[in-house]
Amino acid sequence: MAGTRFPLEVQPRIPPALSRLADVANDLVYSWDRSLRALYVRLDRELWAECGHNPKLFLRRLPQQRLDEAASDPSYLEDYRKVMAAYDAYREHRGNPDMTRIFNPDKDLIAYFCLEFGLHESFPIYSGGLGILAGDHCKAASDLGLPFVAVGLLYQAGYFTQIIDGQGHQQVANTPSHPHDLPVVPTLTETGHQLTLDIEFPGRTLKVAVWTARAGHIDLYLLDTNLPGNSEADRRITHQLYGGDREMRLQQELVLGIGGVRALREMGLRPTVWHINEGHAAFQLLERCAYRMKEGLDFASAMELVAAGTVFTTHTPVPAGHDIFDRHLVERYLMPTAHALGLDFEQLYALGLNSGDGFNMTSLALRCTRFHNGVSRIHGNVASQMEQRLWPQVPAEENPIGHVTNGVHLQTFLARDWISLFDLRLDDWRNELLNEDYWERLEDVPDYHYWSIHKALKAELLEHVADSVKRQQRRNGTSDAVIRHMTRYLEDSDADILVMGFARRFATYKRAGMLFADPQRLARLLGDPQRPAVVIFAGKAHPNDQPGQALIKQIHDFSMQPQFIGRIILLEGYDLALARQLVAGVDVWLNTPEYPQEASGTSGQKAGLNGAVNLSVLDGWWAEGYDGSNGWGITPRGEQFDEHQRFHEEARDLMDILEHQVIPTYYDRDGGGYAPDWVALSKASMKSTIPRFNAQRMVRDYVHQYYAPARSQRLRLEADGAALARELAAWKQRVREAWPGVSMQLTVQPPAVIYTDAKLMLRVRAQLQGLDPGDVRLECLLGRQDTSGGFSVEQAVQLIPLGEEEGWQLFGLDADPQLAGLQYYQLRMYPFNPALSHPFEVGAMIWV
Repeated sequence: MAGTRFPLEVQPRIPPALSRLADVANDLVYSWDRSLRALYVRLDRELWAECGHNPKLFLRRLPQQRLDEAASDPSYLEDYRKVMAAYDAYREHRGNPDMTRIFNPDKDLIAYFCLEFGLHESFPIYSGGLGILAGDHCKAASDLGLPFVAVGLLYQAGYFTQIIDGQGHQQVANTPSHPHDLPVVPTLTETGHQLTLDIEFPGRTLKVAVWTARAGHIDLYLLDTNLPGNSEADRRITHQLYGGDREMRLQQELVLGIGGVRALREMGLRPTVWHINEGHAAFQLLERCAYRMKEGLDFASAMELVAAGTVFTTHTPVPAGHDIFDRHLVERYLMPTAHALGLDFEQLYALGLNSGDGFNMTSLALRCTRFHNGVSRIHGNVASQMEQRLWPQVPAEENPIGHVTNGVHLQTFLARDWISLFDLRLDDWRNELLNEDYWERLEDVPDYHYWSIHKALKAELLEHVADSVKRQQRRNGTSDAVIRHMTRYLEDSDADILVMGFARRFATYKRAGMLFADPQRLARLLGDPQRPAVVIFAGKAHPNDQPGQALIKQIHDFSMQPQFIGRIILLEGYDLALARQLVAGVDVWLNTPEYPQEASGTSGQKAGLNGAVNLSVLDGWWAEGYDGSNGWGITPRGEQFDEHQRFHEEARDLMDILEHQVIPTYYDRDGGGYAPDWVALSKASMKSTIPRFNAQRMVRDYVHQYYAPARSQRLRLEADGAALARELAAWKQRVREAWPGVSMQLTVQPPAVIYTDAKLMLRVRAQLQGLDPGDVRLECLLGRQDTSGGFSVEQAVQLIPLGEEEGWQLFGLDADPQLAGLQYYQLRMYPFNPALSHPFEVGAMIWV
C-alpha cells in the first residue's frame, strides 16, 4: 500500500491520584532511585522497555485504561504514596552538615562543566566513562546537598546506538530525540521566555538556547543550537556528541565554554568555584577573563583571579583524549576573543601550546587554572610526567598536578537485591558509606543467604543476555540451531556456571583481545565439562576508531568458532542499563589495560560494590583497591619489556590466575552448594569497594582538597579590588623577566663526614637579577639514595638570607641533621610568593 505515513500520538490524561508521576518524570532522581522507576515498570513492563526506560515518553504512550486501573488499585496507590513520601523527604533534606558548613548554599556555588553527562540510558548525552563519571559526580553532589550546578550540551542524537552485524562489524545507528521527549524544560527568563544567548562566530552570530534538567537538589543546564535562526550547519553543532569534524568539535567546545559562562551570568548565578571536567570546556576561562577585564583588570591580573578559583580534572593519558586544534581554525574562531582580552593572536595561541603543533585544550586548562588533578594515584603521577613541560624546571613528582581517585554512585549501580538486604540487616547504612569498619558487618550475613542473592542476580543477567543474543542473532539471520547452541549455558537454570564480564569502550589500550592470546588454553579452560565458564563482552568503539572496531570483530569471530560458541558472548548496544545488569550479575570482572594508560577504570568499582571479584592489571583504581584478599592483580611488566613482550607475559599471568586460582576457587563447593572461599572473596570485594570507591567519598575529597582551597584562594586574590591578583600578576612578570639570569653557587660546603653533635653548615650566594631575597626560596633537601639511584627526600630545610656582598645575595644554613648514617643533600632555588596557589606554579627552579 502506497501513501504517506502521518504520526499520531494519542496521549492519556493522568488521573489526579497519580499526577506526580509526571513531575517525577522530569527529575533525574529516577536515574538512581529504583523505587521511583518501579512505579512506571509496574504499569507496563514491555512498554517501559520499548520507550528506553524513559518515564516522560512512557507516560505519553501508556493506555488510559492502565492508568485508570492503577489509580483505583489500593496496592499500587499504597506503594505510590510511600515512594512519593520518600522522594519528598529526599527533596526536603538540606544536605550533609559537614558539607554545608564548608559551602553555604546561600552564598556559595560550584559550577561543573563537562561535554557529556551519563545519568541514565533515557537521557543519551554521554558516550562512556567520562560522562558516567560526570553523572555520578552530580548525583553525589545532590546527595550531599552541595550548592552545585552543571553545564553541558543538549545533543539531539546523543552518541550512537551500536548494532553488530552477522560478520562482527559495528554498525552505527542514530535515533534523534526532541527535547520534549527528554527530562528537560526550557530555562526561562524573568519575562517567561526561554533563555537564549549569542556567540560570535566567523561571519555570523550563533544563537544558543538553554534547557534545565533537574537531578534532585542540583540543576544541569544544557545548551542547544538547534534553533530556527541558525543555519542548518550551525543547528547541527549540538546534534551529536563527538560527531562531525574538527571544526565542529571546536564549535561545540566554544558553545560549552563561552555559552556556559554567559548562561550562568544571564541567570544571575555567580559561582564561587568552577570545575572543568576535561579540557573540552577550557574556553570558559577566556570568557571569564573577559568579564573580569570589564571590571577594570588587565589580562594578567584577570587570569590570576580566574585561575585561582578553578579546578581542572584531566581524565586520560591517551593522546586521543586531548583535543588539539589547528592554528588556522583557532585563529578563525578566536580572534574576537583575543581582541576582547587585549591580546594579539600569538599571545592567545601560546596559552594552548605544548609539544608539537596545534592548540592543546589540556594545556590551556592547565595554564589558566591553579588546581589540577588526575583521577587515580597512578594517573596523577602519569599526568604530572606528561605535562611537565608546563613547569619545565620542576621535578614532575612535585608539579601542581595531584589526584582524586574516582568513585561511583552507589545507589545507581548497587543492585536492588543488595539494597533490600542492607535495608533489612544494616541499619542506617546510607549514612555509613565512608565508614570502612561499618562494612565489616557484611560478615554477619550468612554465606548461604549472601550467595542466594548473588545467584538470583546472576540468573536475571543470564536471562537478559539470552534474550539479547536471540534478538541480535535472529536479526542477523543466524539459524535457530546455532542460537540454541549459543544460549545453552545461559538458559540452564540448574547450572551455577562461572560468569566473567568484560565491558567498556573498545580502545586498543584496553587490550580486549588479551584473553585470546592463547586460544587453545582458553578453550580448554572454558570448555571443562566439570567446571565450565562463560565470558560476556560488551562495548562500543568510536565510529572513527578502526582498530577499536577490529577488536569487536576479533571477539565476534572467536565467539562463532565451534570451541567458543556459547562460551564467549558478544553483546551489542552497551549502555547504562546493560552496565547495571552486568556489574550486578557477573562473578568476575576482567580488565586488561596497558599500564599505565587506565586512568581509573570505574567499571571495576561498580562490579566490586556488587560483590563481583576483580581480576585486573594493577593500574588505575585497582592499584589502590587491591589488597590481596578481594580479587586478583596482574602485575604490569616494566620498561625492560617491549609492548609485544608485555602483552604476552601479562596474558600468561591472566591465564595462570584463571586456571590455578579463579576457576578452582569458584568450583570448590561444600555441601551447601557454594564455595566458602569464593563467598569470602566476594564479601571482601564488596567491603573494600563500597566505603573507599563511592562517589560521595570522591566529591568529599574534591571539596576538601580542591573546592575549598580554590574558593579561599579566589577570595584572597579578589579582596580590595583584586589588589592581590594585580600584585601577583606583576610579580610573576618580574620573575619571568629576571629568571633566565638568576644563578647560585655553593660557597661553604660541609665536609663529607660530620658527627651527630655538629651542625650542617651551608653558605650559598645567589645572583638575583634585581629580585629581592623574599622573592625566592632556597632549600636544602636531605634524604636517602635507593638501590636504583633515585633520591628519596626525608627533610627539607630553608636557607635564610644573610645580606648582600659584592652584588651577590648570601644565604645560609646552620642545622642539626635529623638523619643518621649515609645520606645525601641537594640545593635548589625557586621563585616564591605567599600569594601563590602552589609553590611551584611558576615552573621555575634551579639547582646547585
